[in-house]
Amino acid sequence: MPRVKSNVAKHKRKKQVMKAARGAFGGRSKLWGPAKETVERGWVYAYRDRKNKKREFRRLWIIRINAAAHQNELSYNALINGLKKAGVEVDRKILADLAVTDPMAFAALAEQAKKALAAA
Repeated sequence: MPRVKSNVAKHKRKKQVMKAARGAFGGRSKLWGPAKETVERGWVYAYRDRKNKKREFRRLWIIRINAAAHQNELSYNALINGLKKAGVEVDRKILADLAVTDPMAFAALAEQAKKALAAA
């Protein structure tokens, strides 16, 4: 079996890492070892935080919906339960946006939820 030299692939990988390390301080952007460590750590954080971002936004939406629901004499879980019973399929992202930008529309949804809870 012939011997394979990995120069082309190795050089391509090295170029990719050094390009990704551009914004780092000092040797972290110039020297291979520190640059590789920095970039790999950054990629780990990026992967982790792509997942965490979804959690953080959902938490933010729930906080906003809860605050708006309390202004309409409802708790968060009563509002969500009432909307489900009323057959309103609006996700939390849209509800949070309505709570911030259009309080009248949110109040109308809250009224629907109250009626559905009273009927049940």
